[in-house]
Amino acid sequence: MAEAPYETDLIIIGGGPAGCAAARTAAGVGMRSILVEPDRLCRNLYRIPALNNVLGGHTNGPDLADSIVAELKSTELCRLELGRRVTELHADDDHVTVTVDTGVRLTAPYAVVATGVGPLQPHDVAWITAPRGLTLPPLWEAEADDAQGRTLLVLGGDRLIGTFLRAHPATDTRLLVAYPAADAYKIEEVQDDPRVVLVPVEHLALKPTEGPLVSAEAVGQDGSRRTITADAAYLSIGNAPTAPSGDLTRGPEGYCPPTDQHPRVIVAGDLRSTRFQRIMTALGSGSEAALHAYYAARDVATKG
Repeated sequence: MAEAPYETDLIIIGGGPAGCAAARTAAGVGMRSILVEPDRLCRNLYRIPALNNVLGGHTNGPDLADSIVAELKSTELCRLELGRRVTELHADDDHVTVTVDTGVRLTAPYAVVATGVGPLQPHDVAWITAPRGLTLPPLWEAEADDAQGRTLLVLGGDRLIGTFLRAHPATDTRLLVAYPAADAYKIEEVQDDPRVVLVPVEHLALKPTEGPLVSAEAVGQDGSRRTITADAAYLSIGNAPTAPSGDLTRGPEGYCPPTDQHPRVIVAGDLRSTRFQRIMTALGSGSEAALHAYYAARDVATKG
């Protein structure tokens, strides 16, 4: 590859599975990269207690994360910029410029954006009414001690529920899963678990309460009304994209379709679409993104 007048061959924004795979694959074909991540590498993986859809024999997130992180840190062609957040991405005809929160600007021929998604809160969805300022933890943060012998109200039918049940197979708990009609297909994998009570709702209003109990008024999809009480409430209502500002094309829900982006900006991982939010697809898309940049750069160099 011809020498380029930039800091690196590839800037990678986001240090989850997709970003790490992009950096590792780039190094495998001789490309230098700078990976920018505001937190620790594979941050969210460390919060996933059970896995059943990855290769390599890993059955929980922390083990898989440790493996990915160790692999990446041994990659000499990747420079890690941890604790730094990208505030702006700008794409020109022949390069991209990335601005980090220190004010430093990085340039490269290509950028991979793999910033992923973050959990939605009750105020982010129309079917839930909640007290002003209320935030709740996602279900993946519930420990076995939090669930043992208790009733948990789970808002939404996202697939975190299946992960929780697999992680705590012997936990004596009851999950009251309140979900809208749009989530009906998601709860198929957990609907036969005896610990799950499905509560299809048109609307759910969380009530202010004193003490540890949670109370909510549920309007069913058939118009019926009921009061729900639980020991605690957790989120499983989905995620929202966490893309940086700048030259990224976003769809109606905030995701960044790969085919709609500037030719020098490659989107990888969960940021692409809600349909493919899986660890294995994130790893694959990150690797593919790096190879896309590699072959595109070779074509540019050859034509020049």
